[in-house]
Parts: sequence; structure tokens; C-alpha cells
Amino acid sequence: MFFGEQNLSLEKCPALVLNADYRPLSYYPLSLWCWQDSVKSVFLDRVSIVSNYDRVIRSPSFNMKLPSVIALKSFIKPQANPSFTRFNVFLRDRFSCQYCGSGEELTFDHLLPRSKGGQTNWDNVVTACSTCNVKKGGRLLKNSEMTINQEPFQPSTEDLHKNGKNFPPNFLHKSWMDYLYWDVELDA
Repeated sequence: MFFGEQNLSLEKCPALVLNADYRPLSYYPLSLWCWQDSVKSVFLDRVSIVSNYDRVIRSPSFNMKLPSVIALKSFIKPQANPSFTRFNVFLRDRFSCQYCGSGEELTFDHLLPRSKGGQTNWDNVVTACSTCNVKKGGRLLKNSEMTINQEPFQPSTEDLHKNGKNFPPNFLHKSWMDYLYWDVELDA
């Protein structure tokens, strides 16, 4: 996918967006901007171009290589406590059922069922496959003859970033590699 970039559709040329410290704003989903937003931000002087595609865009008054990696000029402080969303629960639990480990037909389960006063929050909700969710039903975990792989907890943004690195997107441009997964152990 790296050859013939000049003929590549513009829609297939997103820019990896780095914070001012040159770390991605987000790993999962990976912080990407469409080519229009990245070019607009360059002209508004909000970002620095770190790397380019071989793809050139042209207008009557200028030519420029399309940015493949951009860095914000102003640092955006990461959110300390991520929002409680279904996606973030799945990401915290690494997209696997906390009872059987399956990654199929995921939903979430309340350890203390809502029918017994359980709340929908980080400390009471875990990822579960449909089969295990039905099997546990409205019972307490201790009455279900099931065990949990990991106790629920409120993750930090860093926890979610760490987990997100295990689920790379389908497309990774070669120019992005120096800024992604930089903390992975290198081969000797």
C-alpha cells in the first residue's frame, strides 16, 4: 500500500495527529484527521507537519505534499478520567468476556444486578458475552457458580491508551511508525 501513493485516493490519506509532546492524542481509536482537516490546520498554523505522503495536492496558486503526520502546536492535556461508555468498558476489559474470555457478541453485565440496586458505573459493570450474561442472569456473582477474570475498576486514560495499543487499526502508514508503539520492547 506504500507504492503509488500519488494515485491513492485522498480519502485514504488521513494524518496521524500528535499532541505537542509528539504522542498520539489517542491510540484507540487512533487519532486521525481527514486530509481536509489536516491541510486546513496547516494553513491556520495550528499544527506542524512532521511527515508527508508522496501524494501532492494542487490548486491554482500552490502545490503541497499531503501531511501524513502532524503535531499540534498547543498541548492538549489528556482527560484524567475517561467517560463511562460501553466502548470504554470494552476497551478496559480488552474486548473480552470477563467470565469466559470470548470476544464474540459482547455486552456488559452488572455484577450487582440492577434489580438488586446495582448501579451502572465503572465498579459494577464488566464486559460479558451474551451467553455468559444470560447464564449469570439476575443473580449475584457468588450465587452464579461463575468466576470473574478481572475485578472492575475505573481506568485512567493511560490504562485505555495502553489497552488500545493491542488493537491496531487496519491501515498504518510507514511514516506513523516512529510515533506509535514507541514504548514496545525492541528486538536485540
